[in-house]
Amino acid sequence: MARTHPILPFLAAAAGICTFSMMDAIMKGASISAGVYSALLLRCAFGTLLMLPVWLLSGARWPSRAVLQVHLLRSAVVAGMALLFFWGLVRLPLAEAIALSFIAPLIALYLAAVLLGEIIRTEAVVASLLGLSGVVIIVAARLGGDTLNEQSVWGIAAVLGSAVLYAWNLVLQRQQAQVAGPQEIALFQNLLVALILSLAAPWLLHWPGMAALRDSALAAALAGVSLLLSWAYARAEAQALVPIEYTGFIWAALFGWLKFGEPVGIATLAGAMLIVVGSWIAAQRAV
Repeated sequence: MARTHPILPFLAAAAGICTFSMMDAIMKGASISAGVYSALLLRCAFGTLLMLPVWLLSGARWPSRAVLQVHLLRSAVVAGMALLFFWGLVRLPLAEAIALSFIAPLIALYLAAVLLGEIIRTEAVVASLLGLSGVVIIVAARLGGDTLNEQSVWGIAAVLGSAVLYAWNLVLQRQQAQVAGPQEIALFQNLLVALILSLAAPWLLHWPGMAALRDSALAAALAGVSLLLSWAYARAEAQALVPIEYTGFIWAALFGWLKFGEPVGIATLAGAMLIVVGSWIAAQRAV
């Protein structure tokens, strides 16, 4: 088997993070025009259609009942997480929302202790305090700024609530990766999230215009690039790739400025740095 060039996993991870940030920007636009619920439901429906042939070509095998239960639980968590995140994203600058979401890996440390019985070490406490300080700086700047309004306060609450669910998602992801491949995970997550969301369709679904339909389909295609991240993590150490995850803040700042004209304040930069440092300490402990 041909050896993979050492730089390729890093390039793949960087490309994956860039496309995810681009997806967030596109989903923000689609959510503004069509509503968060409709945009997310359509993205998952398009994602199912895109991932089905990928799964079939990869040697599709229907998962067992136990594996389906894992898929269903994570999909339920992802549905709530995504609704909260994109609802908050509509009300906050893209870079600010991404910075706040970086607190999720720190929350995951404590959820892993509760759900998996892992021991909380001193480094985890230090990492959490740094991350919490970063969140406080960003929130304080928002509360003390000229742009404060009720919608932005609810936006902050939604993104932080999404981060809690994302932390749970990270714990479930560890379990899911042990029993299913990336193509299966991507297909069933799109399918099951779409089915969960569709339960409210009679009351919440508003058929969007062509622009929102196009953006939802494009967002689904970009989300499929998660396979790049799976490929990268299978070929390089997690501790080496973790720093690339935080380039998402740079891309979010760029896409937020290009698409929505959103500036990035000093407080957001400072808070993001503290959260990143805290998450980096946590990652070193985890790996």
